[in-house]
Amino acid sequence: MNNKFISSHKSKEPENSVLYIVGTPIGNLSDISFRALNIFRKVSLIACEDTRQTSKIMSKYEFSNTLISFNMHNSKLKIPKMINDLNLGKSIALVSDAGMPGICDPGEDLIREARSNGISVICIPGPCAATTALVSSGLPSSKFIFEGFLPKNNSDRKKILLEIAKNDKTTILFESPRRLKKLLFELKEICGGEREIIVSRELTKKFEENIGKNIQEVISYFENKEVIGEITLVIKGIKKDSQNDYYNKLELKKDLHELTKAGLNLSAASKYLAKKNNLKKSIIYDMY
Repeated sequence: MNNKFISSHKSKEPENSVLYIVGTPIGNLSDISFRALNIFRKVSLIACEDTRQTSKIMSKYEFSNTLISFNMHNSKLKIPKMINDLNLGKSIALVSDAGMPGICDPGEDLIREARSNGISVICIPGPCAATTALVSSGLPSSKFIFEGFLPKNNSDRKKILLEIAKNDKTTILFESPRRLKKLLFELKEICGGEREIIVSRELTKKFEENIGKNIQEVISYFENKEVIGEITLVIKGIKKDSQNDYYNKLELKKDLHELTKAGLNLSAASKYLAKKNNLKKSIIYDMY
């Protein structure tokens, strides 16, 4: 990196009383932009999800600035002070550990509060794990839904999983490595093992992997492996003309489980539902 070029790069930025939303590398530190580095050098302070992560960028590109911690644990306490600093003419760069601030982190609350106070907010675009995984997947990308991390509450979680199963748009999810296998089995149950999926791990880093063809294949890949690194999942949507059929199958499967829970054996429950829905008994039986 030519530090001389960066330091001589002419720019009016940063301006006073501006909150800069700065995208940072999702793995490979070489993905930082000249504009981001210029902002980092000149703002009054940098608000970091984790100061240790931002310090790595400062060390690599040989600059210094004031860092403050700003994360989900202290954001409610820090936001009023940061808004006051901005109103007094300071400029602040907001960064997350990786990627774009405001996505799955408390930066969203700070940005909203800044705008409600009439403070200028300028985004310095940079890497994003969601779109990086999407374009690498080869799955349809003209329309997509980003769900971030699924809720832990079972009913809320199942509701979103059902929406993913029936949606005709590509869905992007984040997941922690320790919960990936659980999520994959949930997706298999709701979407079926043949649903197309790509699981991206350690994007832009040395050991980057983009795994998959379908859910069952990915489950088999990770079966005897320890999952490590940052995880992004890209799931193909269902064909529009298959949505009604898929919905009907989900309802039949639900009815089958309710009948067996009520005490009916699998064979009798399958026979009952097959007759009721004018289907072969084997079709119902195989749904169990």
